[in-house]
Amino acid sequence: MPLIQFYFEIHQPRRLYSGHVLNVKDVKDLDDLEKKLFDDNKNKEVLNKVANKCYIPMNSLLLDLLDEHKEFKFSFSITGVLLEQLERYNQDALELFKQMAQHKNVEVLAETYFHSLASFWGIGAERPEFEEQVFIQLDALRDFFGIKDVVTFRNTELLYNNSIAKTVEKLGFKAMLLEGIEWVMQGRSPNFLYKAYDSNLIIFPRNYALSDDVAYRFSARWFSEWPLTADKYATWLAATPGEVINLFMDYETFGEHQWADTGIFEFMRHLPWEVEKYENLKFGTFRESLQLFKPLDVIYVDDLYTVSWADLERDPSAWLGNDMQRYAFEDLKRVGELLNLLKGTPYYDKAMRIWRYLQTSDHLYYMSTKNWADGDVHKYFSPYDTPHDAFEALIKATTSLKLLIKKIGEYNGLLGARRFFNNI
Repeated sequence: MPLIQFYFEIHQPRRLYSGHVLNVKDVKDLDDLEKKLFDDNKNKEVLNKVANKCYIPMNSLLLDLLDEHKEFKFSFSITGVLLEQLERYNQDALELFKQMAQHKNVEVLAETYFHSLASFWGIGAERPEFEEQVFIQLDALRDFFGIKDVVTFRNTELLYNNSIAKTVEKLGFKAMLLEGIEWVMQGRSPNFLYKAYDSNLIIFPRNYALSDDVAYRFSARWFSEWPLTADKYATWLAATPGEVINLFMDYETFGEHQWADTGIFEFMRHLPWEVEKYENLKFGTFRESLQLFKPLDVIYVDDLYTVSWADLERDPSAWLGNDMQRYAFEDLKRVGELLNLLKGTPYYDKAMRIWRYLQTSDHLYYMSTKNWADGDVHKYFSPYDTPHDAFEALIKATTSLKLLIKKIGEYNGLLGARRFFNNI
């Protein structure tokens, strides 16, 4: 009896002003810099649009399903950056998320608070910035939802390699999610539990074919199975061999990527009823699977071949695939090194917070210059006219932060400020 394990990723970035309008002249202090970098009017507008199209209707639907079907279960994670925006701009949606998170049939997963690529910064299993962002996220889950025990981890965009898995295990997690692409699975089914290489961490591979049937192909008229109905999809699930069926997707699939008029909400509303018709199907959570099943084999992903769930390549190229992206990412790293100047001062926490907002992977995603279908997806999500506008925005932001750190360091007489800055 395979467990159907729905998992939803929920995130919205804190967007920057576009590069050609971002005005960072005459910045007075860190508070002033934050106001000039982040387009919070735009962030409020986008958040409320997505909340009305997706969060509120989908949350309400899932809460109804939890009431109507005692065996219905699912999991989700939500970034700290989004939780902040919900608290500021849409308390109604936030309250519904709280109700879901506190339901006994719902598992909340951990990730990085800032939806960052910090898991790439480190040696071996030591990734201090990544670890700190995970701890901040765990604090947020406790503060917003009252959750203290989180066992499963989902890295930003399912980024995964052997070393990242070792760090996740070191942080105390029992399991982690992975994109179940063929070159990783090596002929093995994604419908079982696996172990990370040289680790006791349990791995749940995403069944990307069945997941993408909903997330990407649901409303596609070219899809040979269009229209996809709940009864048809349930027959596919019932015919799927294995112990778990891992269906991972962006939450915005419902109402934002697939609009309400496609029938996506009605599909989800009827799916539990259709699943109940099959004795061999059950809904489950990762915590439950950890108790029921043993790992089938070991997953090996070399650090040089990191996998993600993005684009056709399923690698980090969505964020680091061109020279602009790689330069901007290295510039972010240089800012982090410069921030050491402010340790022990009243400015440090605020400067770190701004730097971490800049780390949000979306800023790099918007710089992608890919063509064809993947390029269209990047353009759809981007608030900028061109990838170069996104690049200009982030570089202006990191440069402004570096200059302000230097100014603060020199004003406060911090030893080595000028020398340290010149080296950066």
